Amino acid sequence: MDYLFLLLGLIVLIVGGEFLVKGAVGCSAIFKISPLVIGMTVVSFGTSAPELLVSLQSAMAGNPGIAVGNVIGSNIANISLVLGITVLIFPIIASRQTKRIDYTMMLLASFLFYFFAWDNVIERYEGIILLVILILFTYFLVYNSRKQTKRDLAYASDDHEISSVLKTPIWKSTVFLLIGLVALYFGSDWFVSGAVGIAEILLEGNPDKDSIIGVTVVALGTSAPELVASIVAAVRKQSDISIGNLIGSNIFNVFAVLGITAIVLPIEVTDQVLGFDMLWMLAILLLLIPIFLLGKQIGRFKGVILFTSYVAYVAVILMKIAGFFD
Repeated sequence: MDYLFLLLGLIVLIVGGEFLVKGAVGCSAIFKISPLVIGMTVVSFGTSAPELLVSLQSAMAGNPGIAVGNVIGSNIANISLVLGITVLIFPIIASRQTKRIDYTMMLLASFLFYFFAWDNVIERYEGIILLVILILFTYFLVYNSRKQTKRDLAYASDDHEISSVLKTPIWKSTVFLLIGLVALYFGSDWFVSGAVGIAEILLEGNPDKDSIIGVTVVALGTSAPELVASIVAAVRKQSDISIGNLIGSNIFNVFAVLGITAIVLPIEVTDQVLGFDMLWMLAILLLLIPIFLLGKQIGRFKGVILFTSYVAYVAVILMKIAGFFD
């Protein structure tokens, strides 16, 4: 049964990714917003919705600290694992806006997260600040994009693919988008259920079974929506949606997931998280600077570097679980 869930989840994820990208491209043309902005807003917010739900449920249950591990793990996986695997399969080119504006905002969000957590707690007023920044940044993205995209669409009006997208009814693109988001949610859930069941059988008798499964299988499963959406977008030559989804997801995780959770209940942050996990997250984000600056394309060699950084992160955690550093 576990293998069936694993296979079914994978199929639904792939189908969901196709619908999501089709709907996103259609909506971007209809509303005259660039695919990059659609990727950073609608797609990234949609694929990050499970993290928000988990964090809110944890806060209401009296465990808001889970939101911190949820956000850090997701942000590390988005850049090192998801982006790494995506460009290994299909190299992409990051736009000037991605490098100058979106990446800068992601870096600002991450360092602001670290600054607010420095006293071991993210207060309610800090959560409000994070949420307000997200609202203002989203407004800036949409407003700025509408001005630029009107000109770009007019210039490319003779392009057959763009013309066909513009003829797609708004309801159809919206339905595609919703089907994609729902399919990614359930596909990810089924994929994780099947993978966890198989891992429990393979690791039976191991005292650190739960920790190992959490760091590897569950982490991969919760990143599956972003991974599938980014790969499908890259294959369909919608690299703006691909990378916008990942950067937007990281921004949403900090500003919305942490912000809303902290408003519900202040979030405690342990010294372990401050001294290890958050520093690793910041290091991986800073690794993107030379990756963006050296060459226009994010190619397979850079993908190997990103993927290796994730493998190293998981390896260190597993060694800590095994007591290697004691």
